[in-house]
Amino acid sequence: MSLFVTFEGPEGSGKTTQMQSLAAYLRERGYDVLTTREPGSTPIGERVRNILLDPVHTEMLPPTEFLLFSAARAQHVGQVISPHLEKGGIVFCDRYADSSMAYQGYGHQLDLEVLRAVSHFATGGLVPDLTLYFDVPVEVGLGRKMGGSGDAWNRMEEMEIAYHERVRAGYLAMAAQEPDRWVVVDANREIDEVQATIRGLVVARRDSATCGEGT
Repeated sequence: MSLFVTFEGPEGSGKTTQMQSLAAYLRERGYDVLTTREPGSTPIGERVRNILLDPVHTEMLPPTEFLLFSAARAQHVGQVISPHLEKGGIVFCDRYADSSMAYQGYGHQLDLEVLRAVSHFATGGLVPDLTLYFDVPVEVGLGRKMGGSGDAWNRMEEMEIAYHERVRAGYLAMAAQEPDRWVVVDANREIDEVQATIRGLVVARRDSATCGEGT
């Protein structure tokens, strides 16, 4: 039984570290887990990623930004995500369409209904089975990034604090709208505590899906 889990969160939330640790834990137990990320994970997507995150591109308009993310996502779904799910595997994706809703929709305040329509087209309607949202206060997350953790500082992280606050509020609004899919994880805790929490969540969701398949 396939399972599609997305990992969402503001900058510095620790989602990438948690995703990799969880994947390693499940692989040791015999699960077929593919880890991937957005934007990127295909040759085309990686080229788009370089354009999107390069701090040089200060002139990029929010609609351009959203459409580039969507183009990379369409390639990602068709070339990487869907094939693995179709063979019954588990896919862990570091950011997905909800990131565009949070960053370009709530953050840049683009029309949410338009974004939903384009995202549905780009993904072929593929929706995650489970979305883990790693929540931290904006100042904490950006402070972690400035402290040198993770990737180099990028264009998205250079936005003003108010923008990042809108992004976080958007994530929490989406989580409240779809409680069956979203789980809000307090990421302002020790790494091991967070990992223990998500291990239980994902294993339970996987077991539930497997039981449902047999009924």
